[in-house]
Amino acid sequence: MSGFIINLAAMGPGRSRTEEEAEAKALDLPETGWPGPVRGDLDIERTGNQVAVTGTIGAVARLECARCLRTFDRPIEADLTVFADRTGSARRLEEDLERDQYMKFHDGRQLDIREEAREALLLELPITPHCQEACRGLCPRCGADLNLGPCGCPESP
Repeated sequence: MSGFIINLAAMGPGRSRTEEEAEAKALDLPETGWPGPVRGDLDIERTGNQVAVTGTIGAVARLECARCLRTFDRPIEADLTVFADRTGSARRLEEDLERDQYMKFHDGRQLDIREEAREALLLELPITPHCQEACRGLCPRCGADLNLGPCGCPESP
């Protein structure tokens, strides 16, 4: 396997375990927002033409605090589950299954799960990231970082 592209041709039936690693750019993630590699710990179960991939993926995301606007790094971990069948072997229409996004198809040689890994990580990003839970943010008057101490603004009555 190479960077979240599973080599099915070299894999026999049954269950196997693998660790994957790829740069953020390989998963279409911006390098500035994802400074390190994306790692995956995956279980692969192959039964005939069907493949089930389950596991976890993790990376470090570079985020901006919604309160104080500081940039900080946060580890992101996501569960990954992908079901795939060989093209042409499904009884239902492949287009319908792909449109539902519950099934992926492979050609018998390889299974590309980069898009699913990317989506899983993006879904785990917080909507309003905070550098720390107790972040005090910026002063609404002068813009000073209140995490560094009180600003020089006069107290309002």
